[in-house]
Amino acid sequence: MTHRPTALFAMDPAHFPALFPPALLRRIRELVDVDPDLIVERFDDPRIAGRLADLDFLITGWGSPPVDEPLLDAAPRLRAVLHAAGSVKHHVTEEAWARGVVVSSAAEANAVPVAEFALAFILLAGKGVLTLREQYRESRRFTIAEILPGIGNYGRVVGIVGASRIGRQVIDLLRPHDVEVLLYDPYTQVPGTASVTLPELLTHSDVVSLHAPANAETFRMIGRDQLRAMRDGAVLINTARGALVDTDALTAELATGRIAAVLDVTEPEPLPAGSPLFDLPNAYLTPHVAGSHGNELARLGASVADELERLVAGVAPRHGIQRHELDRAA
Repeated sequence: MTHRPTALFAMDPAHFPALFPPALLRRIRELVDVDPDLIVERFDDPRIAGRLADLDFLITGWGSPPVDEPLLDAAPRLRAVLHAAGSVKHHVTEEAWARGVVVSSAAEANAVPVAEFALAFILLAGKGVLTLREQYRESRRFTIAEILPGIGNYGRVVGIVGASRIGRQVIDLLRPHDVEVLLYDPYTQVPGTASVTLPELLTHSDVVSLHAPANAETFRMIGRDQLRAMRDGAVLINTARGALVDTDALTAELATGRIAAVLDVTEPEPLPAGSPLFDLPNAYLTPHVAGSHGNELARLGASVADELERLVAGVAPRHGIQRHELDRAA
């Protein structure tokens, strides 16, 4: 008798219904034997006693317990960990890599809404919306048909810091627009996009969008000197991690009114209630919403289903992760 592949869900159950709506669950159950009512947060959960010996696939998400040596010993058949979220650093252990377990992540799918968010604010910044909204709110008037100088996206220079999954998607989304794109990434180039140094990017860009990972190399890579190098009227967009930017230096530079910022992430996060950033009209703050939320979580579940379908058919995952990639990944 042919062995029917088995799977187990391991994640915070609170996110499960949004990640795997009914139609998607039906698709997964056609591929593998899995109990949608059994979602574990610990691998010593008594409900899975005796189930691990025949386990082929582990479907993880936010809140997954670590895939460590005790689990791997108990689940010798485990072929793959399919993560319905981004980073796998927090739960895929060195032992899992050493044993050759295939690892796949929905990071590419999770990058989609962040790239869309960044694109939206790049274009809004070019149109001067961030400043004009405040001016209109304060004055309660404007002159109909007045042509406003210095705004518009035609010929704008957009600087992308980091050719990450998100950074590359933003570059692709910008291609139909009449803008010039500059890229700073010391490790990666993108065909058709001009690669420059960070000082060159900051000096020449009208909008700077951050998409680098947070690590020791990028910690506060945008500090006082970098902010002062930005053009008058330039806009800094951060949808990556707050640690990339020196918050005190940014606050001081924004207080001059010379540049503006769109901050979906900050350091610390959330900001203290008394942070002056809340009161600066040129600081546009959003509460870490660029990533997958609401119905966008189903895209992550669909990515897992796609990968599961490939693996069951004996095909390599489309979004497989290799151990050496983690050192520079977000």
